[in-house]
Amino acid sequence: MPKRLIKKFFPDPETIKEHKHLKVFGSLLYDPNLWHLNRRSFAGALAVGLFVAFIPLPTQMIIAAALAIIFRVNLAISVATVWITNPITMPPMFYAAYWVGSWILNIPPDPGAFEFSLDALMDNLGASWKPFLLGCFVLGTLSSILGYIIARAFWRLTVIKKWLKRHPN
Repeated sequence: MPKRLIKKFFPDPETIKEHKHLKVFGSLLYDPNLWHLNRRSFAGALAVGLFVAFIPLPTQMIIAAALAIIFRVNLAISVATVWITNPITMPPMFYAAYWVGSWILNIPPDPGAFEFSLDALMDNLGASWKPFLLGCFVLGTLSSILGYIIARAFWRLTVIKKWLKRHPN
Protein backbone atom coordinates (compact mmCIF):
# COMPACT_ATOMS: atom_id res chain seq x y z
CA MET A 1 0.00 0.00 0.00
CA PRO A 2 1.47 3.37 -0.85
CA LYS A 3 2.08 4.61 2.68
CA ARG A 4 3.35 7.99 1.50
CA LEU A 5 0.22 8.57 -0.57
CA ILE A 6 -2.06 7.81 2.37
CA LYS A 7 -0.05 9.99 4.76
CA LYS A 8 -0.11 12.82 2.22
CA PHE A 9 -3.90 13.10 2.41
CA PHE A 10 -4.34 12.76 6.17
CA PRO A 11 -3.83 15.57 8.64
CA ASP A 12 -1.01 15.73 11.13
CA PRO A 13 -1.68 13.65 14.30
CA GLU A 14 -1.19 16.76 16.43
CA THR A 15 -4.03 18.49 14.58
CA ILE A 16 -6.33 15.53 15.18
CA LYS A 17 -5.37 15.30 18.88
CA GLU A 18 -6.44 18.91 19.34
CA HIS A 19 -9.88 18.42 17.73
CA LYS A 20 -12.59 19.57 20.14
CA HIS A 21 -14.70 16.39 19.87
CA LEU A 22 -11.72 14.08 20.41
CA LYS A 23 -10.47 15.82 23.56
CA VAL A 24 -12.85 13.60 25.51
CA PHE A 25 -10.35 10.74 24.98
CA GLY A 26 -7.58 12.71 26.71
CA SER A 27 -4.24 10.94 27.05
CA LEU A 28 -5.51 7.86 25.19
CA LEU A 29 -4.85 9.76 21.96
CA TYR A 30 -1.12 9.70 22.66
CA ASP A 31 -0.81 5.95 22.09
CA PRO A 32 1.66 5.66 19.17
CA ASN A 33 -0.24 2.68 17.73
CA LEU A 34 -3.10 5.01 16.83
CA TRP A 35 -0.85 6.90 14.44
CA HIS A 36 1.25 4.12 12.86
CA LEU A 37 0.43 3.10 9.35
CA ASN A 38 1.09 -0.51 8.50
CA ARG A 39 -0.87 -3.41 7.06
CA ARG A 40 -2.50 -4.35 10.36
CA SER A 41 -3.40 -0.83 11.48
CA PHE A 42 -4.72 0.16 8.05
CA ALA A 43 -6.88 -2.93 7.57
CA GLY A 44 -8.16 -2.77 11.15
CA ALA A 45 -9.00 0.91 10.84
CA LEU A 46 -10.82 0.28 7.58
CA ALA A 47 -12.82 -2.51 9.23
CA VAL A 48 -13.73 -0.27 12.18
CA GLY A 49 -14.77 2.58 9.88
CA LEU A 50 -16.87 0.37 7.63
CA PHE A 51 -18.69 -1.17 10.59
CA VAL A 52 -19.41 2.20 12.18
CA ALA A 53 -20.56 3.65 8.85
CA PHE A 54 -23.66 1.45 9.12
CA ILE A 55 -24.55 2.69 12.62
CA PRO A 56 -27.46 5.10 12.08
CA LEU A 57 -26.32 7.71 14.60
CA PRO A 58 -24.95 11.20 14.04
CA THR A 59 -21.95 10.43 16.29
CA GLN A 60 -20.24 7.99 13.94
CA MET A 61 -16.85 9.71 14.05
CA ILE A 62 -16.73 9.62 17.87
CA ILE A 63 -17.72 5.94 17.88
CA ALA A 64 -15.06 5.17 15.24
CA ALA A 65 -12.43 7.01 17.29
CA ALA A 66 -13.41 5.09 20.44
CA LEU A 67 -13.22 1.75 18.61
CA ALA A 68 -9.89 2.70 17.04
CA ILE A 69 -8.54 3.35 20.54
CA ILE A 70 -9.95 0.07 21.86
CA PHE A 71 -8.58 -2.00 18.94
CA ARG A 72 -5.39 0.12 18.66
CA VAL A 73 -5.71 0.76 14.93
CA ASN A 74 -5.07 3.92 12.92
CA LEU A 75 -7.43 6.56 14.26
CA ALA A 76 -7.38 8.90 11.27
CA ILE A 77 -8.30 6.17 8.80
CA SER A 78 -11.07 4.74 10.96
CA VAL A 79 -12.64 8.19 11.37
CA ALA A 80 -12.23 9.08 7.69
CA THR A 81 -13.77 5.78 6.57
CA VAL A 82 -17.12 6.60 8.20
CA TRP A 83 -17.40 9.50 5.77
CA ILE A 84 -18.66 7.02 3.16
CA THR A 85 -21.96 7.61 4.94
CA ASN A 86 -23.01 11.03 3.74
CA PRO A 87 -26.30 12.59 2.59
CA ILE A 88 -25.85 11.11 -0.89
CA THR A 89 -24.96 7.55 0.13
CA MET A 90 -27.19 7.24 3.22
CA PRO A 91 -30.51 6.56 1.47
CA PRO A 92 -29.28 3.60 -0.61
CA MET A 93 -27.15 2.20 2.22
CA PHE A 94 -29.92 2.36 4.80
CA TYR A 95 -32.59 1.13 2.41
CA ALA A 96 -30.35 -1.84 1.61
CA ALA A 97 -29.98 -2.42 5.35
CA TYR A 98 -33.76 -2.35 5.77
CA TRP A 99 -34.21 -4.74 2.85
CA VAL A 100 -31.57 -7.19 4.20
CA GLY A 101 -33.09 -7.06 7.68
CA SER A 102 -36.56 -7.71 6.26
CA TRP A 103 -35.22 -10.64 4.26
CA ILE A 104 -33.49 -12.16 7.30
CA LEU A 105 -36.57 -11.73 9.50
CA ASN A 106 -38.77 -13.03 6.67
CA ILE A 107 -40.89 -9.89 6.76
CA PRO A 108 -42.03 -8.54 3.40
CA PRO A 109 -40.43 -5.11 2.96
CA ASP A 110 -42.96 -2.29 2.84
CA PRO A 111 -41.91 0.20 0.14
CA GLY A 112 -43.62 3.04 2.01
CA ALA A 113 -42.09 2.13 5.36
CA PHE A 114 -38.71 3.49 4.43
CA GLU A 115 -39.48 6.82 2.88
CA PHE A 116 -36.96 9.57 3.60
CA SER A 117 -39.09 12.20 5.27
CA LEU A 118 -39.58 13.01 8.93
CA ASP A 119 -43.33 12.32 8.82
CA ALA A 120 -42.89 8.92 7.16
CA LEU A 121 -40.11 8.02 9.58
CA MET A 122 -42.24 8.82 12.63
CA ASP A 123 -45.31 7.01 11.24
CA ASN A 124 -43.46 3.81 10.32
CA LEU A 125 -40.73 3.64 12.94
CA GLY A 126 -42.55 1.03 15.00
CA ALA A 127 -42.81 -1.43 12.12
CA SER A 128 -39.44 -0.90 10.48
CA TRP A 129 -36.88 -0.48 13.25
CA LYS A 130 -36.17 -4.20 13.79
CA PRO A 131 -35.35 -5.07 10.16
CA PHE A 132 -33.52 -1.77 9.72
CA LEU A 133 -31.22 -2.20 12.73
CA LEU A 134 -30.63 -5.89 11.99
CA GLY A 135 -29.76 -5.04 8.39
CA CYS A 136 -27.39 -2.28 9.57
CA PHE A 137 -25.64 -4.76 11.86
CA VAL A 138 -25.38 -7.46 9.20
CA LEU A 139 -24.18 -5.13 6.42
CA GLY A 140 -21.80 -3.38 8.81
CA THR A 141 -20.30 -6.70 9.88
CA LEU A 142 -20.02 -8.04 6.32
CA SER A 143 -18.51 -4.86 4.91
CA SER A 144 -16.10 -4.73 7.83
CA ILE A 145 -14.89 -8.29 7.28
CA LEU A 146 -14.63 -7.86 3.50
CA GLY A 147 -12.86 -4.52 3.87
CA TYR A 148 -10.35 -6.05 6.28
CA ILE A 149 -9.59 -9.01 4.01
CA ILE A 150 -9.33 -6.88 0.85
CA ALA A 151 -7.12 -4.27 2.54
CA ARG A 152 -4.74 -6.92 3.91
CA ALA A 153 -4.56 -8.68 0.54
CA PHE A 154 -4.06 -5.44 -1.41
CA TRP A 155 -1.35 -4.25 0.98
CA ARG A 156 0.45 -7.61 0.75
CA LEU A 157 0.26 -7.71 -3.04
CA THR A 158 1.66 -4.18 -3.23
CA VAL A 159 4.58 -5.14 -0.98
CA ILE A 160 5.25 -8.28 -3.03
CA LYS A 161 5.13 -6.29 -6.26
CA LYS A 162 7.65 -3.75 -4.90
CA TRP A 163 9.88 -6.53 -3.62
CA LEU A 164 9.84 -8.30 -7.00
CA LYS A 165 10.67 -5.05 -8.72
CA ARG A 166 13.78 -4.69 -6.54
CA HIS A 167 14.75 -8.37 -6.82
CA PRO A 168 13.81 -9.56 -10.32
CA ASN A 169 15.10 -13.14 -9.83
